[in-house]
Amino acid sequence: MAGEIPDLSATVRTGTGKGAARQARRDGLVPGIIYGGGSDPVAINLPFNVLLKRLRAGRFLSTLFNMKVEGQEDVRVICRGVQRDVVKDLPTHVDFMRLRRTSKVNLFIPVEFTDEKDCPGLKKGGVLTVVRPEVELVVTAGDIPEKIEASLAGLDLHDHVSISMIKLPEGAKPTIDRDFTIASISAPSGLAASSDDAEDDAEEAGEE
Repeated sequence: MAGEIPDLSATVRTGTGKGAARQARRDGLVPGIIYGGGSDPVAINLPFNVLLKRLRAGRFLSTLFNMKVEGQEDVRVICRGVQRDVVKDLPTHVDFMRLRRTSKVNLFIPVEFTDEKDCPGLKKGGVLTVVRPEVELVVTAGDIPEKIEASLAGLDLHDHVSISMIKLPEGAKPTIDRDFTIASISAPSGLAASSDDAEDDAEEAGEE
């Protein structure tokens, strides 16, 4: 099931070249372009404040957007480049690429942990330590999962959840080849401390 794709609203930029781009910036807009997908490129303007907020939220280059351009059909796009002012580090131009439903794209997908009640480690007072709350996957643009689920059933203290233990949506695969850890069940702080003390006592006894 595809997750909610955030909207980005833009207007068609009349005129091309540096003059039109400068005028857009004076009007509080950031010029950009939408290309690819078998259609002609479209020059656009985006509200500066909206774009800056999206950029500061992070993951802008790996987020799929539903681009809404006045007078045109909505289209799914992904950012392929942000030009910035070398002094102020603020966006001055943005490139977006259209995606077909069959296009492959890298996106960060949230991880939802389930079956806490069936986790022996948590019942013993263990703590779920999340290493990757999101996992970057290669997915099909027309079938983006809202989340992936990681079951904690049967996990004891010091056990971990790796990517190979998660059933991924059909057609999706991690961008990292190795079997990496997503979360682990850590021992309670009191138990960990007492274990450390026992190790210290054993070391001291050995030195004597």
